[in-house]
Amino acid sequence: MNSRPFSSIILAAILCIQFFALTVYGVHASSKLYIVYLGEKRHNDPKLVTASHYEMLTPLFGSKEEAVNSIVYSYKHGFSGFAAMLSESQAQILSEMPDVISVTPNHKFTAHTTRSWDFLGLDYNSKDNGLLQKANYGEDIIIGVIDSGIWPESESFDATGYGPAPKRWRGICETGASFGASNCSNKIIGARWYAKDMSSRDLKGEYLSPRDGNGHGTHTASTAAGKAFIF
Repeated sequence: MNSRPFSSIILAAILCIQFFALTVYGVHASSKLYIVYLGEKRHNDPKLVTASHYEMLTPLFGSKEEAVNSIVYSYKHGFSGFAAMLSESQAQILSEMPDVISVTPNHKFTAHTTRSWDFLGLDYNSKDNGLLQKANYGEDIIIGVIDSGIWPESESFDATGYGPAPKRWRGICETGASFGASNCSNKIIGARWYAKDMSSRDLKGEYLSPRDGNGHGTHTASTAAGKAFIF
């Protein structure tokens, strides 16, 4: 078996454990997690984006403190939005605001993997033509994967022959259980993990780190940006 890496595909792996089960102080027991999408950012400063989220929620909770406590995650870089613990009536009020595009209850999803290359219409036996060649094998591309994590020891993520990350990269390599700074490389240039306030039952079998506990994230990351194996 011969192999060659994509010329400069760079992988940013992000662990997003599949659902949230949260308890936030100051929030009513009947509250549930909702994802509120606001679309394009109105500020370049991420702090101002988050401040606008607090401002939107404060009238619903009666105080800024409770509004701040209700937010689980604030999305402030690529777009504007937040995940927050809300009652059904609060979610309904938000959904009717003109600046709100959507309010979606959080759901638990089970990951599935089967024949990804066929599903994407890719010819994995192609050496000299097809989509990969047209895309210059991902030259200088940063790919972000939101999934169950990544197994950095996989041969698909061998960093041999790769130079440093592009200067435009602003991410970090977040460490955790069985995942240290050395698990990032010139191939896996960054990693994050998210599991705020989840119960021990929901985290069973998961690593509290970007390390992949079930293989799905490793599969999808290697499909998108792994080494090309030519048989």
